[in-house]
Amino acid sequence: MKDVGKPEKIRCDACPVMCYIADGNSGACDRYANHKGTLVRLDPLTIIQSGQDLVPFMGEGAQADWDGDIIKGGRQFVTAVGAGTTYPDYKPAPFIASQEVDGVDMVTVVTEGIFSYCGVKVKIDTDRHIGHERDVVRVDGEPIGHVMTSEYGSKMLSLGGVEHLTGGSKKEGRVTCDALLRLCNREAVTMTIGEADHSTEVVVEAGKPPIINGVTENLMRVGCGSATIGMFPKQWIGHVDDVVVVDDHITGVLSEHETGKQLDVPPTGIKIKGRRSTPGRYFQVAEPGTGWGGTDIEDPLAILGPFNSKVAWEGLRLFMVSTTGEQFAYYELNADLVPEPRDVPKPLALSAHLIAENCEPSVCSVLFMGGAGGSLRAGVTENPVRLTKSVKDALTHVSCGGANAYVWPGGGITVMVDVLDMPTNSFGYVPTPALVAPIEFTLRVSDYAALGGHVNSMRRVSDINATETRRVPQNPKAGDPMDLGNYRWKAQPE
Repeated sequence: MKDVGKPEKIRCDACPVMCYIADGNSGACDRYANHKGTLVRLDPLTIIQSGQDLVPFMGEGAQADWDGDIIKGGRQFVTAVGAGTTYPDYKPAPFIASQEVDGVDMVTVVTEGIFSYCGVKVKIDTDRHIGHERDVVRVDGEPIGHVMTSEYGSKMLSLGGVEHLTGGSKKEGRVTCDALLRLCNREAVTMTIGEADHSTEVVVEAGKPPIINGVTENLMRVGCGSATIGMFPKQWIGHVDDVVVVDDHITGVLSEHETGKQLDVPPTGIKIKGRRSTPGRYFQVAEPGTGWGGTDIEDPLAILGPFNSKVAWEGLRLFMVSTTGEQFAYYELNADLVPEPRDVPKPLALSAHLIAENCEPSVCSVLFMGGAGGSLRAGVTENPVRLTKSVKDALTHVSCGGANAYVWPGGGITVMVDVLDMPTNSFGYVPTPALVAPIEFTLRVSDYAALGGHVNSMRRVSDINATETRRVPQNPKAGDPMDLGNYRWKAQPE
């Protein structure tokens, strides 16, 4: 007999989509489901525990006699991962958990925010050219971001943002949201950078080396060509007459460089194609690419012009090396002062290996960035601007999934966090489209009351029990949101 007391479908109000969900099914976001007429959150509430007595997440070898108590030794931190959202804005955050920390009554307000204004910044440690600044980044043919200004030894991407999520076609928004979700949850995303005449395929995965045009990168450069000349000259003196370190940005020449001058390296009459900056430093020796030092060349002699016959000599020894030490070659000038390849002497090969040894591994870093407005702040206090001021005054500490977040200066609460510092699968989505990301605000109970917080919704951590929780150990790289050193008042008398 049909139960007329409960409808076949229930309406989920966790986000603006407002799905109608049939019994036994989940909504469009796969985060909420209808379980016998009750709206339930599918992902487990994630607890960070500073102690070692961990209880595994149910279904992964959970203890048969576990009573559901999340307090089993060690200080607890209730993250917003799996906590649920606050929508519409007026409702208090899903969990407002208080506990005593080193004699101070603290409270943590947690919510999974719906971030329409969000994106990721991707740092790719590589010398290889992946695209020109401002080149469009595409996934499945849809634009999701662009190449930013390069940093020292790294390429930078800005992906997502409200313009791509909501300002383009529906497909662009869906593809952007999906790419952001996968990147933030540490999955690999294949993207194409640039146009048909200069496009590059790059596979990005947080914590893993990039794959550029099918080749997995190994090293980021030790420095520019000029810096490399300054770092390793003692390895070359006595074994070679001149050294060229090939680099897309600043190619270095030992004999002309100040380093060579101070070490009494005589002129060699070498000529470098490109724009001379200061002695021994050259710009634009070749086009950018995936060859030597991030240029488009495979033969380093391509950047050389004729040697000055009034200065150079037959038998002149020339060593050419890239900024990662992965490519190197040795030449001697013949009677016509033309470089001819020779076997690389062992000391020079060892110097290339030393350069490579000093290069750090090539890796992709993914930083989530979002603006906390709307329901995030209203879920903490009925007067949201007070929360913003409290954050700026270092009375409130902001974390994402328990990981310390960098709060940008200026107006609003704009946060940025390394996804590798957060628990796995911290991110979700809603098909508006927008990302769902955890955010926590931790402060003294007295300060929480002063800013007009939802004190009537506070619960002691010891009173929070959940049928399904995931407990993870404290990540030392992520910091400790409840370290009293995070707060300005710690240095002031009570």
